[in-house]
Amino acid sequence: MSQSSYGRMWDAAQGALEYLLEDEYPTMQLHPQKDRMQVFQTLATFYLRYLKIFRALEEVYDQLVHPQKRRVVHQVLEGVMGRLVELKNEMVELEYSEFHFFDDILQDLKMTPEDLEVPIPRYFVREKMRALKEREKMLAHILAKGGRQEDKTQVPVLQSMSIERAMWLLQVSERARQGRLRAHFMKTIRQEEQRRLQSSSSSILDPDRAATCIQKVWRGYRDRRRVQKECLEEMIFLGMIPAQQPTPTPAQLHAHQLDSRRHGMQEENEAEYQRALANIKESVQCVDGPDIKESLQEQIRQWFIECRDATGKFPDFPSPEDGGSASIFAQKTPEQVAAEFAAKEEEREKKKKSKEDKEKKGNDRKKKKKGKMKGKKGKGDTEEEEKGWKMTPSNFLPTVVEGAKLYKEVWHYRDEKQNFLQSFDAQLVREEKRLEVEEELRVQVDELMRQELKNLKLVVDRDKGKKKKKVKKSSKKKKKKGRKTGKKKKKEKDLTADRTIESLYEELVLEGFIIRPMNVKLSDYIGEYSYLGTTLRQADIEPMPSLSDVRQLIALYGILPLGSQCVHERGPLIRAVLLTGPAGVGKKMLVHALCNETGANLFDLSPSTLAGKYPGKSGLQFLLHIVFKVARQLQPSVIWIGDAEKTFYKKVPKLEKEMEPKRLKKNLPKVLKSIKPEDRVLVVGTTRRPFDADIKPLCKVYKKIILIPRPDYASRFILWKELLQAGGAQLGPKLDLSSLAKVTDGYTQGHILQAIQTVLNSHRLNQQTKRPLTAVEFIPPLARLDPVYKEEEEAFKTWYSRTPLGKKRARAARASEEEADLKKGKTKGGKLQTKGKEGKNKKRKKKK
Repeated sequence: MSQSSYGRMWDAAQGALEYLLEDEYPTMQLHPQKDRMQVFQTLATFYLRYLKIFRALEEVYDQLVHPQKRRVVHQVLEGVMGRLVELKNEMVELEYSEFHFFDDILQDLKMTPEDLEVPIPRYFVREKMRALKEREKMLAHILAKGGRQEDKTQVPVLQSMSIERAMWLLQVSERARQGRLRAHFMKTIRQEEQRRLQSSSSSILDPDRAATCIQKVWRGYRDRRRVQKECLEEMIFLGMIPAQQPTPTPAQLHAHQLDSRRHGMQEENEAEYQRALANIKESVQCVDGPDIKESLQEQIRQWFIECRDATGKFPDFPSPEDGGSASIFAQKTPEQVAAEFAAKEEEREKKKKSKEDKEKKGNDRKKKKKGKMKGKKGKGDTEEEEKGWKMTPSNFLPTVVEGAKLYKEVWHYRDEKQNFLQSFDAQLVREEKRLEVEEELRVQVDELMRQELKNLKLVVDRDKGKKKKKVKKSSKKKKKKGRKTGKKKKKEKDLTADRTIESLYEELVLEGFIIRPMNVKLSDYIGEYSYLGTTLRQADIEPMPSLSDVRQLIALYGILPLGSQCVHERGPLIRAVLLTGPAGVGKKMLVHALCNETGANLFDLSPSTLAGKYPGKSGLQFLLHIVFKVARQLQPSVIWIGDAEKTFYKKVPKLEKEMEPKRLKKNLPKVLKSIKPEDRVLVVGTTRRPFDADIKPLCKVYKKIILIPRPDYASRFILWKELLQAGGAQLGPKLDLSSLAKVTDGYTQGHILQAIQTVLNSHRLNQQTKRPLTAVEFIPPLARLDPVYKEEEEAFKTWYSRTPLGKKRARAARASEEEADLKKGKTKGGKLQTKGKEGKNKKRKKKK
């Protein structure tokens, strides 16, 4: 696609965003909604529409070359990302569930389940690729220096083998060697017999007969090949066999080359734009600076004269906090400005008087207010219930609106046909720099004009000048009071003030607290969308979430806030996330994918890593101080706590008492509170046995809990297909993937991967052409593994129902059931009463 095509895509996305903003803003002004289903429909519709716009803007930002256009797209893109996170938070608070299902809304908007995937912006990693490469080199150098080539997350190369297994391998290889020798010997004997027969036969075949024989063989081979090809195409068309494309097509290679070329042009244009910013600003300061300064001085002097003529006195010059002279000329007349200053002075005097009155009558008012508040509490609750649901104000909509307005005013109607190279626009740069220079010069002019105004007042109105000095003294006293109150706040001590970040980083790497994440992405976490979620919820059955829903939560709660500073600062603050589920569902893989997608550092604070290191309370405090200091300095950072249940054990097992797994229990909540919105640090815990932990302190630390289920049928089918292809298997008609997906009900992704690795060894892969793979071969290795039974799955469900969010959902379900029962009871009561009256009337008639 060309730059004009991406320009049209940007135009279409901005148009869709404009329509969406028109639909969303009236919801703030409309009456509150009481129907929860209707509220969820509106929120989900907004969420899906924003998701579609987000996908288009991310594609545009990745491929656009124009530096000034990219800045506008980036502003809108970050606003849309933040709005997505806000809408997700609204839906969670509305439904009391982390997982939502959009089956019916997808049909209405004519979208597919693939459109639900949250796209991960590529600029998170691409724009800081150099820093990531340098960090990787430094990490490798430190590990080599410490004598550690590989970290513990990687699978060891050497594996232990039993004697029986070794003997079996030796026997198999010896028998195979003997078989190859016997086959070679029989082949030579057969060839000698054929030669002897050919030499003994003196008869020559008829040419016509020989030609028909050759034609018969060739036609049979050709037709068999054609039929086989047609059958394969039909199976691929029906989706029963995946289309195998081991090598990319020329069109795909050309597209990749164009993408890399555009990224290079982006860097060149950006460097040229940065140089132009400095050069144009210097030229504006030299050429236009004196004229701007003179015009500002004349403008302010004219304002002095006009105010003197209108009010009879010179005005007060605004302080730098109020905006200086810029606040004067904001499309206001001198009389309006003077009236505003007079009103401000009156308000200050009223506030002084009101403070004195409040100090005298403070105790009486407090008592009266307490009594009133007690009486009003019940009314306030009923009023809130009557009000219903309202959309909370957004922190990102103003930025989205500002970006959309900027696009409409500057870029929508701008002719860029002559700008073939898509370089920066010098006229726009000059306008921006002129405003900057004017603001800088205004500060200097304001200081000069304040002095000039003082001199004028001293000459004309000396008494007024003295009064103003007294006011300034009082303001200084107030400032001094503020300083005294500020001294009372305690500052945190820096335990490592004399050490550099590089030395702390090296110490954490050598101790094993900073590890290298595995090279996996979020797209490698394979899973299908759940198509029956809405149907099951309508039938009052709580469905288990799908692996696709888990991917979306990781992207919304982890990747977007860690990748974007704007989203993390102004969005809902998430300090810690807990990933829980059976063994083998991919919890650790998601942690490593989170680091790779955002370029984050990975810190390991698992109990097994902490064992025997930095002993005592002071040692633990020093360690946490180092970890969080380095994590803040080198953000984004992910702090991983494996086996998170051990930190909050109800009772520590005897075998683990020496490890002291509960060392972090007291200090972890305190350290989490120190994470501020500007710190892109996320604590991620993983556990496969959450029921062993005390649930209250666990839920206080981990506000967001994501329950990862075992894969359903659709996810298992895709897992088998993708993992077999990745392992080098040839998928043919004899390999029934549907049966494998059905048989492996209860097995996790780890179990399936382990079975594939045991079957697809090098020897078996070489035999695929002669002996195709079958589903039966994968059954024996699966039979040796223990699946996830229903009892374990129910244990996870019951544990999750005891979490704060699970309790809220249970209460909401009970409340809805009670309302439904009340409605039914009213209708039944009405029918019974009428029946009773009819019976009494019949008895009276009989007596008569």
